[in-house]
Amino acid sequence: MQVRRCAVVFIEPRERLDFDLARLVSGSTGVEMVLEWIALAAHLDDEVLLDVDEMQALGRVSPETWVAFDSMGDEAYLQVLRNLLDKGLLITDAGTHADVRRRDEDVRASHWRGISATLHRHTRWQGVDTLEAEQRFGRESDRPFLDRLGAPETPVRERVEPGRRVALGKPADSGLEALIRQRVTCRNWDISRPLPAEDFATTLYRTFGARATSDEPGITVMKRAVPSAGGLHPTEAYLLVQNVEGVQPGLYHYHPIDHALEPLGQVAAEDSQALALRLVAGQRHFMKAHVVVVLASRFRRTFWKYRNHAKAYRAVILDAGHLSQTLYLAAAERGLAAFITAAVNERDIEEIFGLDPMLEGVLAVSGFGWRGELVDEIEFDPLGSVWSNGGGMKKVV
Repeated sequence: MQVRRCAVVFIEPRERLDFDLARLVSGSTGVEMVLEWIALAAHLDDEVLLDVDEMQALGRVSPETWVAFDSMGDEAYLQVLRNLLDKGLLITDAGTHADVRRRDEDVRASHWRGISATLHRHTRWQGVDTLEAEQRFGRESDRPFLDRLGAPETPVRERVEPGRRVALGKPADSGLEALIRQRVTCRNWDISRPLPAEDFATTLYRTFGARATSDEPGITVMKRAVPSAGGLHPTEAYLLVQNVEGVQPGLYHYHPIDHALEPLGQVAAEDSQALALRLVAGQRHFMKAHVVVVLASRFRRTFWKYRNHAKAYRAVILDAGHLSQTLYLAAAERGLAAFITAAVNERDIEEIFGLDPMLEGVLAVSGFGWRGELVDEIEFDPLGSVWSNGGGMKKVV
């Protein structure tokens, strides 16, 4: 059997409070700060607790060169290495731990920058309910919100005195300005009427559809409505369709070149909103959207060109911002409403759509549909573009 270290792992020293009754009985406070070494690996979902011997041994093993396990030291040292094998931080070429090796090889083959890979892997959620978390936050203290968090940063960093600013003339209204004013994040949905098929198809095309493709020089690139590093457009749209004319409720993948839906599985109408709620981490104001859109990026598509690049992950994240803003405008053009959120259960979404987090990772969830006539959830509309009082008691028509 041969072994090597996993491709990407960072060690973080942490302190935690530990209480020991024996220390309290002996006359101390019973509380002690304990130093721990935590390994964060790009191919493992869970954090790994290491002792000092394991940490030091891990640092002595090459991540590239395979070494015969039995030749690496005496029995005591080999036992430390066995512990690291069991924890998934050492990779073996034997049949054991095959799944760990496959996940490690996926990270290697995708050309990740190590620190970006670790950030992406270990900031994913599973089973989070943001409403419950908000309620728990409120129960933890009776102090007002601002007293607990302190004052926020000012909305603008002012670098010079007001008298030194150079005033700029405001532009006249235009069609684009009208769309921008209408793009108010929706929290209230009209589920009494389905989304027309034409509005559904048009909004998807305006946002995600490829206007043209080019095979020069040897790689197919797309022309979309948004920019993307290298013209590679790695970010895909996975859909939970809930209420669209002529489209069976269920899970789909949107094909941007063919402008077509790829069915991935049906969802019963009575289960659909619960599934949507799971995707958006308990944010009930988004679960009734007619169409829920998962933005998931095929990292190797971009990292193929920008290999181990310090800016590659940042460029991929920008795609989600470009696409979500375009979705807002495309929806507004059809008289529809949209939303975007990064507070999502990525690991649940991966399970539902069959995605590997290091090959095709979830960045955000968006959605669109008909805005409701009544306000259950206040919407931020200071311009009064949608609601007559700017926050919502009567819809502007």
